Amino acid sequence: MSESQQVLVVRTPGRGLTDISARVADIVSDARVGTGLCTVFCQHTSASLLIQENASRDAAHDLMAWLERIAPDGDPAYTHTDEGPDDMPAHLRAAVTNTSETIPVVEGRLALGTWQGLFLVEHRTSGSSRRVVVHVSGS
Repeated sequence: MSESQQVLVVRTPGRGLTDISARVADIVSDARVGTGLCTVFCQHTSASLLIQENASRDAAHDLMAWLERIAPDGDPAYTHTDEGPDDMPAHLRAAVTNTSETIPVVEGRLALGTWQGLFLVEHRTSGSSRRVVVHVSGS
């Protein structure tokens, strides 16, 4: 059994999806694991990870619009507003998405489907530097 771990730093331009599939695939390739698992973990409470449609930008747009409807910025019912009107909504959006994803490694590659990509989802309106831990294990 072989294990490898690396931390990715992902710069985001602000709210939206940033495709990290290729960067994670490179880490898997460097790990030289034929069969195993790749676990990806986002070390933040106002950003998250999603496996989502990667062919149409409309899918990302609709996803972000849905998150806006369920956790709108500036809702007067929020008490946690330490960092502004997008603070609590960012935490709520992260709560209904994922802080980690586990993807099988098959024949040395991420076993993502044809239309799947791995995305870091920035829930804050301003850009940020996000840390993502990538752990690969297998044989």
